[in-house]
Amino acid sequence: MAEPRVVLVTGGGTGIGAATAARLRADGHHVVISGRRSEPLLRVAEETGAVAHPSDTTDPDAVQDLVDTVIARFGRLDGLVVNAGIGRPGAVGDLSPEDWDAVLRTNLTGPFLLLRAALPHLLDAAGAVVAVASVSALRNGYGNAAYATSKAALLQLCRSLAVDYGHRGLRANTVCPSWVRTEMADRPMSRLAATADLPDLDAAYAEATRLTPVRRPGEPSEVAEAITWLLSPAASLVNGAVLTTDGGLTAFDPATTAFTFPIGHPRSPS
Repeated sequence: MAEPRVVLVTGGGTGIGAATAARLRADGHHVVISGRRSEPLLRVAEETGAVAHPSDTTDPDAVQDLVDTVIARFGRLDGLVVNAGIGRPGAVGDLSPEDWDAVLRTNLTGPFLLLRAALPHLLDAAGAVVAVASVSALRNGYGNAAYATSKAALLQLCRSLAVDYGHRGLRANTVCPSWVRTEMADRPMSRLAATADLPDLDAAYAEATRLTPVRRPGEPSEVAEAITWLLSPAASLVNGAVLTTDGGLTAFDPATTAFTFPIGHPRSPS
């Protein structure tokens, strides 16, 4: 087995973060999971043996305390998974300044604060960062202005680390999932099921991924595999990369849909 590493995972209480913590623990690594809600963190900690440390990564003092806790407990920090995030639907003309600020502060400013606090320790360890962005960083959809903007900016923040600190041994890469079955994704899927008169979440996920080449949503464990590989020495030459874990969605040309998929009468978005 490879030498155990110390990895901090934000948004570690559910979904991709929880699956990543489980995968890393299964490989024998030390893992600290963080998030705003204590209950899911404690559940994952009990299931996996990870260390739970509730923290609001938009608070600079809380971020510093989180990093200090990792160092006090393990003496080093080898990897950081920047996974915490939120979404607020709306086009530019519909978003409130409060919703815009909440999304940008959680999805972009929070990661900046965390990276800044963790950077000296990651440099000491010649460590690795993986940011969890989204295909929304690469392609946009209707009513997605704040989330897409925040994830595109997160991608470039991660690339900035690769460019500025690669010569000091730090690697920083980004994964861009499409629809993955998580607690966060279940909420818009519930709305889709209601508005499209679909029977359940399974039907909503099936409808939402109809144009994805693999014809299904991802599972958190599948994205976790990509993240753990990027953190590992096996990816030693991978730096500043963007790995789409999207079932081929961004490889697909939507202009060809009329030849394959009956999509009904064209209409403008409401």
